[in-house]
Amino acid sequence: MPPAFSPEERSRIIERLLDTATRLFAAQGLRKTSLEELTAPAGIAKSSLYAFFASKEDLYFEAMLRQSEQVRQRVIDEGLNRGTDTRDALRRFLRATVAELDTNPLYRRLMSHPQEMAAVAARLTPERMAAASGGPMADLLQFLGTRLDGDPQVLLGVLRAVLLTPLHAEHLGADVYPAVMDRLIDAVTEGLTS
Repeated sequence: MPPAFSPEERSRIIERLLDTATRLFAAQGLRKTSLEELTAPAGIAKSSLYAFFASKEDLYFEAMLRQSEQVRQRVIDEGLNRGTDTRDALRRFLRATVAELDTNPLYRRLMSHPQEMAAVAARLTPERMAAASGGPMADLLQFLGTRLDGDPQVLLGVLRAVLLTPLHAEHLGADVYPAVMDRLIDAVTEGLTS
């Protein structure tokens, strides 16, 4: 049985686990990250992880949730909600999301490896999954459903297709990638809102 931890120790250990998990899951992914790699920096045994999180997947989920409010603020509040009209709002959202993909390794990993989120979701209870029921995609779906004609899922698919482009930036070339993204975002927002 894992030892009892004081509230201060719990807080310190949880913070260390989340920091380590964010870094390792972004770099290596869920499957390649071992319990030993996650727990050693926190100074706890592998079995002690379960005193803090129900599973490795639960830790991944918490690391994702930890960033979700900042991501939401950057892509929804500072992007989508600041648009002067629908076209400008979509353009701002896509640019903010591309910037997030370019600078946030965990968010990039979630976008480029959707099977990891599926593996995480499969191990969580419905109540735990409900913690992520909001989020930027829910806001975006509401926006699409009220401002654009067409099936919101199809529109969301179009936007996801744009957001897969940063994952292939090296194939486009560093010298043209920013211009390609600007043109692609302009073309898609123009096409969706015309």
